Amino acid sequence: MRRGFGKRSIKKKANLAINHMGFIFRMVFREIRTSWRRFIFFFFCIAVGVSSIVVLRSLIQSVRTSLTAEAKTLTGADVLIQTQQPWTAEGRKIIEQTLERVGILEEMESIDLTTMVRSADEWKTLTTVVELRGVQSGFPIHGDVVLESGQVYFHGMLNESGALVRPELLTHLGIDVGDKIIIGATKFTIRGVILSEPGSRLGAFSLGPRVLIGYKELKETGLVSMASRARREIALKIPEEKIATLMQQLKRNLRNEYVNVRSYRTAEDRVTETLLKAENYLSLVGFVVVILGGIGVWSVTRVFVHQKIKSIAILKCLGATTKQILATYLMQVTVLGLGGSLLGVIMAAGTLVAIPERLTHEAALATGLGEVSLGLTTSAVMQGIAVGVMVSVLFSVVPLFEVRQIKPFLLLRWDLISSRTGLDWTRWGVTVLVAFMLVALASWQAASLEVGFYVCSGFVGITMALHLAAVGVSRSLRPLSLMSWFPLRQAVKNLCGPQSQTRMVLLVVGLGSFSIIGIRAVQVNLLQELALEVREDSPDMFLIDVQGDQVVGVRETISAQSQNKVPKFIPILRARVVGVRGRELSVDGFEEVRRLGSLAREYTITYRDRLEANERIIDGEFWGESSAASPEVSVEASLERRFGIHVGDKMRFDVLGRIVTAKVTSIREVDWDDSRSGGFMFLFRPGVFNDAPHTFVGLLKGPSELDERASLQRALVESFPNVSVIDGLSILKTVKRVIDYVALAISIVGIVALLSGVLILVGSIAVTKFKRLYEVAILKTLGATTRMIMKVLVIEYGLLGTLAGIIGAVGALILSWVLSTYVFEIRWYIEPLQILAGIILTVMVVGLVGVLSNFDVLMDRPLATLRTE
Repeated sequence: MRRGFGKRSIKKKANLAINHMGFIFRMVFREIRTSWRRFIFFFFCIAVGVSSIVVLRSLIQSVRTSLTAEAKTLTGADVLIQTQQPWTAEGRKIIEQTLERVGILEEMESIDLTTMVRSADEWKTLTTVVELRGVQSGFPIHGDVVLESGQVYFHGMLNESGALVRPELLTHLGIDVGDKIIIGATKFTIRGVILSEPGSRLGAFSLGPRVLIGYKELKETGLVSMASRARREIALKIPEEKIATLMQQLKRNLRNEYVNVRSYRTAEDRVTETLLKAENYLSLVGFVVVILGGIGVWSVTRVFVHQKIKSIAILKCLGATTKQILATYLMQVTVLGLGGSLLGVIMAAGTLVAIPERLTHEAALATGLGEVSLGLTTSAVMQGIAVGVMVSVLFSVVPLFEVRQIKPFLLLRWDLISSRTGLDWTRWGVTVLVAFMLVALASWQAASLEVGFYVCSGFVGITMALHLAAVGVSRSLRPLSLMSWFPLRQAVKNLCGPQSQTRMVLLVVGLGSFSIIGIRAVQVNLLQELALEVREDSPDMFLIDVQGDQVVGVRETISAQSQNKVPKFIPILRARVVGVRGRELSVDGFEEVRRLGSLAREYTITYRDRLEANERIIDGEFWGESSAASPEVSVEASLERRFGIHVGDKMRFDVLGRIVTAKVTSIREVDWDDSRSGGFMFLFRPGVFNDAPHTFVGLLKGPSELDERASLQRALVESFPNVSVIDGLSILKTVKRVIDYVALAISIVGIVALLSGVLILVGSIAVTKFKRLYEVAILKTLGATTRMIMKVLVIEYGLLGTLAGIIGAVGALILSWVLSTYVFEIRWYIEPLQILAGIILTVMVVGLVGVLSNFDVLMDRPLATLRTE
């Protein structure tokens, strides 16, 4: 009996659960069917953010897949052995012995350096800086050189002074294939145009276009022996299973040489890591947009619950439990969130398809890859859908918990709806849980708990600031409700009413205008600072690799070409720290120094007998009056803070194979922002390197006219082929272009945020339209005309847009001040016209959207509305 009774009990519970689930599913279907118009914008709020996440992740994942698949092409070899200095006899011996023991399949040497190129035509005066590369016949070991003509590359194209160049060089010099260019003192014939080449150092900063010539021809130009910045490289092809062994042996045997060893796996890991970080950080952009959509979801859900109070009370009278009603609406939100996420995926697919094939083709050529196939990736789609659904549910939970407070007797006592007192601990607990979940979501998108926490904290801080500002502004408007002019009075009452969406719309639209105006303000400050860097007395031309015996000649050439132009020459040497013996730091040998990190890098050093205008001594004494018995060095202040190097310590330097021991006699602080003066981490007393081979860098304020600048560059290159002339003005233009691109990209994010605010505005109008219809019907019945109500709407949404624009502009000014003062450490400027334009744009957008969204309310007849009440 008991067993039978137990089975019946279980069966009864199962049937009851099925009935409950059936009730929930039926209610979800009915609610969506009857209220779908109110939730149209719900879809778009989620869809825009999900689309951003899916597009960004899919785009980067597609590129990453192509890059990692062709890592050998990017590197150009299985293993690369590189040095910035001439090969030493000991180093070459170690490399040859190690390669002989391991066994290699192919070997190819190359040399890269920066130099000047000019046209062989005398009437063409233009010159330009290029990245020159001399290669042997084995080039390339992996991958292919892609030429514009479609011709297959072979090394014979570089024989007898042949050259392959990038198309930018032809454009700059005004020449074509078949013309001759002069490199050093040698004429080279252009035999083709390079579209891409293996081993082109993806992502590296380049001073000029690539020029490819033969290895032997490059050595015959004489540039290699005089260039201090030549990079020598040995590319190897070896069996896959021997790569790890060879890398280990080379790094161990060459630990005392200034040689870097890397494999294609290193490049693959670095590219993968870089793109993964970019993917995670950029997906935060989409996440923030989803959060903005979530705010809209919260707004709609709150209004929706208020509209459904009577229905919920009736359901509870008929026996529905709070859990069932909560489950019904949570499932409804989940379905809507899933629908919005799927719509976002469709939008993302359309965006990827709309990307011009020409852009992907050019990007593939620029990176040396084959065609990059763009499309949705499974990982991106799944992440986008998961984030969209979870944000929808999380932002709906808190307002849905108001269902718990709706009692059946509210059908008879409507005055008790807002009489709830006391602290709802359950609701606050759910709010805290939602906050933790949002931090977890942001951390998932950034792949970092710390970044996720900071992103959410920053978003909450900005949101709270904008919310408080919106509250203050709304309260300040209330006195206007006492004005005698009816349209103004009614508009203010609509904005400040208890059920208005003013604060929500101000928050989200304010965030959008804050992003756009703020980024533009920061861009203006950066560009203004760049303009100030080019002062009247600031150098804007830099002469690289001037030999000691060329200083006088270079000075005379400049004087002959440009009157009153006197270059300043700074001696330059390359050195590494190989030991420190002091009271706080004691290391001996390069291996011990390497464990300290950046102290082991190769430094550019100089010597002089005076301080520059941007330097000051903060400890010790700068070169005493008597000549020092031993070398002395002045150390930049940051090295003292980071590594504990103090006055009185002894440091050992390896300068071109020569060991120099110097005593630290002073600590200098350098103002690195002052472009008029130089700054070095290590400054030596004159006399230490008198006999050491070194080069000079010339600083010059060049002619203001472009023709004069070009003539001066050509004269210098003709007389001194090894000297590279870097035009600082062209570099500033490049930097400005990069800043413009970054500002444009971030402005697009701001525009998306503003559009999200517009969607929320449309949604808030849609979900509260039932109330506005009734109010307009009453006003028309009492004698108000359509024109008068139109004035109310124009004033209402004009004020709303003005307030949102002002709040966004004030926040943008604060943002630009903080970034300029504390992050970039530059002067802060205000561009009034830009701020005013941002406010006007916000007013126009909000006003136009608000009036158009209520157009059907204006046209509705009051009798039909009143009959439905």
